[in-house]
Amino acid sequence: MKRQNQWFVLAALLLTGIATGWAQSKKNVPLVYQVENTGAKFAAPEMPGIDGLKEIRELPDPFLFADGKKRVKSLKDWSRRRSEISHQIQHYGIGTKPAVDKSQVKARMQGDTLVVDVTVGDETLTLTSVIRYPKTGTAPYPVMIGTSMISLPRDLFEDRPIALMTFHEKQVNDYGQFGKHHERGEHPFDRLYPDLTENGAYSEWAWGFSRLIDGLQQLGPEVTKIDTEHIGVTGCSYAGKMALYCGAFDERVALTIAQEPGGGGAAAWRISHTMEEVEDLDRTDYHWFRESQKAMFGGDNVYRLPYDQHELCAMVCPRALLLLGNPDFKWLADKSMLESAKAARTVWGQFGIADRMGYSILGGHGHCQLPKEQYPEVERFIDRFLLGKDCDTNFTFAKFQD
Repeated sequence: MKRQNQWFVLAALLLTGIATGWAQSKKNVPLVYQVENTGAKFAAPEMPGIDGLKEIRELPDPFLFADGKKRVKSLKDWSRRRSEISHQIQHYGIGTKPAVDKSQVKARMQGDTLVVDVTVGDETLTLTSVIRYPKTGTAPYPVMIGTSMISLPRDLFEDRPIALMTFHEKQVNDYGQFGKHHERGEHPFDRLYPDLTENGAYSEWAWGFSRLIDGLQQLGPEVTKIDTEHIGVTGCSYAGKMALYCGAFDERVALTIAQEPGGGGAAAWRISHTMEEVEDLDRTDYHWFRESQKAMFGGDNVYRLPYDQHELCAMVCPRALLLLGNPDFKWLADKSMLESAKAARTVWGQFGIADRMGYSILGGHGHCQLPKEQYPEVERFIDRFLLGKDCDTNFTFAKFQD
């Protein structure tokens, strides 16, 4: 897809180091934050209906504020711009991720199991997750949290001092791809927020994931043995989307690894719309998204969507993001993800930290089965961003069979 818009050319210059005067020093750019949303103080931008939205054929400019007048020039600007993108994705795409006051969360440990009670009004939702501690190293440990499960090979973690947890998404929204499930309005989340029954699952899952981190923070490393400055999240396929939304919407996550997330994850809706037999905005599971998304932006109306998935990826910036693809499965729309990843990486590039965002797209293996050839790339991201080692993570790789 041709890129004629000026922002893309400018951002490409940043990545090659030509515009070093604009890029900020790495020393001034945090690796992670201690709050869920640094942009919570910023008001939502205007949210027009379909008739009030402009047609944008190229990927929308991630640096341009919603008013179309100003552009991101600093990390402080990015916090506000990131907040705008967050509001747009919630309003048009996935539904509201409600804020939770610390007083509404009560955490405890039962043996090695973290238990988190979240109370809203008269209703309480309970989340549980077993912490599997490593056999090496000393506490407090970094932790990798799997959405639904950790699909990355376990031998990546066996000899590393990293704890493992699972976010059991059905405790929040009991919709699953397999077996019986409830419908909108019948989920555990809906008891707490009966006015948010139009939500898609990804906003609710991101909400629940954040409550686990609330619990870890509340109890502290003395109780949990977990280092909350080194939290990772990962998942594959629909859970790869889940990991991406969880990492994008919670700035306490230091490393997000989205494995084969497909359409609605990292793949751009606009680009996927031009492809055949892929998961696009018209052909996805609408338990995951607001049903109004398809009603408003189906067909060529996708070009009126004020954001695209490269901006969901960019919400992770300045924290670390690794995208893993598998082009053998056409449905995943990895050619679309590649273009989205390139566009997203320009945001990291603006701040001189392009090495915190990587992507690796390689076939020749089963779905969610990481091949040995990709081990080194994943290991480098884990070692650098969870263990603090000095590793070269400045890479991008994509190989497609013609």
